[in-house]
Amino acid sequence: MATYEPTQPPRILVAGCGKLGGAIAQRLSTSAKVFGLRRNPDRVPEGVQGVRADLSKPDTLAGILPDNLNVVIYCLTPASYDEQGYRDAYVTGLTNLLAEIPPHSLTRLIFISSTSVYSQDDDSWVDESSPTRPARPSGEQILHGEQTALNSGHPATVVRFSGIYGPSRRRFLEEVIEGGMNPSSPAPFSNRIHEADAARVVEHLVTLSLAGTPLEDIYLASDCEPARLDAVVGWVREQVPCADPVEGARKGGRAGSKRCRNQRLLDTGFRFDYPDFRAGYREMMGH
Repeated sequence: MATYEPTQPPRILVAGCGKLGGAIAQRLSTSAKVFGLRRNPDRVPEGVQGVRADLSKPDTLAGILPDNLNVVIYCLTPASYDEQGYRDAYVTGLTNLLAEIPPHSLTRLIFISSTSVYSQDDDSWVDESSPTRPARPSGEQILHGEQTALNSGHPATVVRFSGIYGPSRRRFLEEVIEGGMNPSSPAPFSNRIHEADAARVVEHLVTLSLAGTPLEDIYLASDCEPARLDAVVGWVREQVPCADPVEGARKGGRAGSKRCRNQRLLDTGFRFDYPDFRAGYREMMGH
């Protein structure tokens, strides 16, 4: 393991500098030299140095990575939402990137994962030690990516995010307002995290790691209040004028019914700006 010696700003690569990766990169850029890798590097945030590469094509990575990296954050979104798309994003891309990074050179590799690795459907609480038996091939590929990161030879941490929402991710809120959601009651439990808190979680873990604080292998990142989908929809309908549910309105998601426990993350000292769905959606509705 390479320990970070704070004689100069840390050097951080965000591989997959899209919506979430870009927000993480922007936050870290105030105290680090941050590189954002994506196919179109012109679209990285201000203050972040773009790196042009396609992680699914190893030849585009040859010799282009910045040297002396302290932290790599792997934050890819699939190009297609089928098994191949997830394999390319979470497994092949990571394998290609790791092949270009000197062995045992990083202080920390952070792999952005998803609570879709859980398939629990019985309202049970899940945490980092709960069984992971993905219900869909996409979840299997994400789990394979987690193992690739954890077995990389670098100190690695997996962050499993629940559903990310916020000002740039308004689809659910707009669906409710337009009458596109009509969950049964009682509906399955849903779990979410505001996009600002999601970026802050990664910033927090990177900061701890660079300070020499030991990290766990896995953190579950979800807000402090799992909520049944019908309760969330009902609350939104009480706050703003909403259309009546249309014919064929969605009954719910595909994520089973589980409650995500975030205690391990809270134990690191992290505190949520948006601890429940009301705090986040209230702000998005201008209340």
